[in-house]
Amino acid sequence: MGWRTVVITKPAKLDLKLGYLSVRNKDSNVKIHISEISVLIIETVSCSVTSALLNELIKQKIKVIFCDEKRNPASELLPYYGSFDCSLKLKMQIQWDEQTKQMIWTYIVAEKIKNQAFNLDFFNLTESKKLYQYIDQLEFNDETNREGHAAKVYFNSLFGKDFSRSMESPTNAALNYGYSILLSCFNREIVCSGYSTRLGLFHNNMFNSFNLSCDLMEPFRPIVDRFVRLSSPKDFEHQEKMDILSLLSSEFIIDERKQTLLNTIKIYTKSVLDAIEEKDPSLIKFYRYEL
Repeated sequence: MGWRTVVITKPAKLDLKLGYLSVRNKDSNVKIHISEISVLIIETVSCSVTSALLNELIKQKIKVIFCDEKRNPASELLPYYGSFDCSLKLKMQIQWDEQTKQMIWTYIVAEKIKNQAFNLDFFNLTESKKLYQYIDQLEFNDETNREGHAAKVYFNSLFGKDFSRSMESPTNAALNYGYSILLSCFNREIVCSGYSTRLGLFHNNMFNSFNLSCDLMEPFRPIVDRFVRLSSPKDFEHQEKMDILSLLSSEFIIDERKQTLLNTIKIYTKSVLDAIEEKDPSLIKFYRYEL
């Protein structure tokens, strides 16, 4: 599996040359072996990409993200078939029973709130006590919406009482960019495991093609939140985006081993899918920061 996150920021032609990604423009010709690439982000709309390259990227299960004219993630490249047994996996996914889905979702919500509380502790914010109380009050399938109550307390504590997720600001731009990168990573892992991103546990919006990804990524959102709070962006330009992308190579502890965030997402996603199939939430492997 590759480890490089490659970002194309200038007009160029992208092609496949003897197993290498060839990036050509008027100033240079750079080649990177396909096996080294984990994520390819095409940040400019002034690029041409050959079908041969796209086909090879799909074969190698490399995450490809296309940005719009504002250089924000707009779409991604996903294969029709990510696993040899995807038809069987889809049948199994359709048959997931509601009680199992709700049970797994309860564990995911608890972990998300716990990670939010850890962030508040990290910044010495006393409101974390309220979030720990919400975890204790959490009911099956979060019937009393502790997740929503926790979010209000959490964001007001982390970014100030005047902060709102609906307002236009560099902070929200950074959060949205980070979340979109996380979502793309989860999409890749779910598809590579043979499942559909459309059929979720809790999220079930008919217009959302990534319901399951939205479910699974919830405990990982606080990683982006902490990073944005630490960086406190005054604007959100190219360098701030590159800084957020560096998170993909940062290290976490999962299954008692250090892993990059990309590998952490891979291990966690597989564990959740296994937990659903086995109806055993104890199989879920959650991450933690390095001590």
